[in-house]
Amino acid sequence: MQLKPFARTLAVALSLAFVAGCSSGGGTQDGSMDGTRGDGTGTGVAGSGVSGSQVGGTGFGSGAAGQEADGRIPQQRTIYFEFDSDRIRSEFEPVLASHARYLRENGGSRVVLQGHTDERGTREYNMALGERRARSVERFLSVQGVSPSQVEVVSYGEERPAARGQNEETYAQNRRVVFAY
Repeated sequence: MQLKPFARTLAVALSLAFVAGCSSGGGTQDGSMDGTRGDGTGTGVAGSGVSGSQVGGTGFGSGAAGQEADGRIPQQRTIYFEFDSDRIRSEFEPVLASHARYLRENGGSRVVLQGHTDERGTREYNMALGERRARSVERFLSVQGVSPSQVEVVSYGEERPAARGQNEETYAQNRRVVFAY
């Protein structure tokens, strides 16, 4: 009869995980979130002092958000995350939507979502966080109609930094998911 308490505990844990995954990150009074202005244009990596041109080489503020009208792979292939978070920031949703559109229109294309973290935290924790970030992107693409067979997830944790250093600007550049086609 040891199985009943275990099953009950597992059911409660799964319920809590589901509720936590569905929670909202909030927003501002005008409906914008994390570094976006009310007009939907981004201001860079929120709270880090990093502008869009400093992170990833392209600005977030362009209306196109990396979209390619001629069926090419979207130009912006990196999205960034807040510290210790796997929540997709609203300023990157147009970028993800353009990748989803590309993948839907090109059924033979495959992408590897590479999850990364900054160096803070243990190696094991960062590997798990990198995977959670990549899985968040995978879920977004799935909801947009991308076939699961087109998407692979891998976590590099802190092992492949985009920038070296120990300051918030560097950390912000390393908290990311990269689309590798």
